[in-house]
Amino acid sequence: MFDHHSRQRSPRRAALAGGAAALTAAVALAQPATATAAAQAAAPVSAPAAETPIGLFGRSDPTYDGVLRQSIALLAQDAAGFEPGAPAVDWLLGQQCADGSFLSFRADPQEPCPDVTAADSNATALAAQALTALGGHEEQVTAALDWLVGVQNADGGWSFNPGGPSDANSTAVVVSAFSAAGQDPAEVRREGNSPFDALAAFQLGCDAPEDERGAFAWQPDPESGELTANDAATVDAVLASAGSGLLVDPEAVPSVAPTAEPCDGDEADEETADTEETGDASATDGASGEEPQTPQAPQLASGAAGAAQLTAALSDNGQYLAAPPAGDGTGEGADRLPDFGNTAKAVIALAALGDDAALAGPLGWLSEHHTEWPDHAQSPAALGLLVLAAHAGGASPTDFGGTNLVNALNALGPAPDDDSATAGGDTADDDSGGGLGAVLWVIALGLLAGIGIGVLLSVRRARARETDAAFGPAEGDKPAPDQKDASGPPEAEPGDPNRRDDRDDTA
Repeated sequence: MFDHHSRQRSPRRAALAGGAAALTAAVALAQPATATAAAQAAAPVSAPAAETPIGLFGRSDPTYDGVLRQSIALLAQDAAGFEPGAPAVDWLLGQQCADGSFLSFRADPQEPCPDVTAADSNATALAAQALTALGGHEEQVTAALDWLVGVQNADGGWSFNPGGPSDANSTAVVVSAFSAAGQDPAEVRREGNSPFDALAAFQLGCDAPEDERGAFAWQPDPESGELTANDAATVDAVLASAGSGLLVDPEAVPSVAPTAEPCDGDEADEETADTEETGDASATDGASGEEPQTPQAPQLASGAAGAAQLTAALSDNGQYLAAPPAGDGTGEGADRLPDFGNTAKAVIALAALGDDAALAGPLGWLSEHHTEWPDHAQSPAALGLLVLAAHAGGASPTDFGGTNLVNALNALGPAPDDDSATAGGDTADDDSGGGLGAVLWVIALGLLAGIGIGVLLSVRRARARETDAAFGPAEGDKPAPDQKDASGPPEAEPGDPNRRDDRDDTA
């Protein structure tokens, strides 16, 4: 049974407060203004930029999300098969502090970073994921991960900025960074506690309302200690529990999705009890002659429980996650708009668990409705998440509901390396599709060949006429002397009006 740190249903204001503070500006594009404001307040940065720096994706103020959106954009380009341009990579490398950490944004990379409490664990973790994916930056990745180890909390988790209490989102993003770099997050411990111990403390268990079991809270309520389900925390925690970062390789995920252990009294428990009563030999390990199955890692069971809750929430909403309600946070009578960013991350998380059936619905919804995401076409983070979701779900990011997401993303930043265009397969094609483009090329080449042959024949005929005019027809073309055409009319008699004079023979 999955670890059950549960609570009774608490006011929705707790959900808004917890979820909003955890959201970073890069993924808060579809959230209410209160969420963005809370994210901004939680992210100390250096002085704001006077203008968009060279090499940075996007044209909006990067104060709160510069490193985050750059990292997501580079991950998306890599997923699409492109090698990001050197200016984009150099910009991200220039944002790293001397101690290995990243701020949300450094307006002047020549100035030393502020003290350690200004660093951003989320930005550091995402930058490490991006640099790992690109390759060739082992020194910078190692420095970033070493810094994260140094600021780990005693409970095994991380806060947004060092020195604060752990939260599910920050812990999950850091876990994903270690997994992406090929390190086992379970071995990253502080005072004997691993990051998965910290995440387990944020998960709602069997005492929670049935529709929230398996979900994760951002943090416990500071006064009551109660946990409130939060979609943003859940998608990040499920992805981390699956041992993956945002860049999911569809070919490397589990062939069978992990299953959540049921609560007491669930139907699966009843079936197990019936099996025990009937003494079914197949219920005991080895009795059927098969090898005993390897026990499922606790974090996988935890992630599967979170995925089950996400799948139910997606289904209830029509295959999308809903943003926290606006206003006072009570949610009473308030319309909850689609949360496009977390819906995209839910697809990525479900793909990391190998749950193709569960991700098909939200992936299809995003394909059909992504153009309704406000300002997504100008947001590198939004487009990047859509590319990563399409890649994880096995869809084409160059024809996602009729949109070439890759071209749209590339237009917002430095152009990718020209030599990498063919590495992305269909990413190098236009919106019409690679197959049609190839057919059109064949047709065009055929037409050009036909025109060339026609011109050649015309030139040869023209030259032949010029030769005949100058020297007469070739010997084989001249008629024999006194040869008459047997099929022609009889020769006219002299004086016959039909007789042609020899002078007319030149006509």
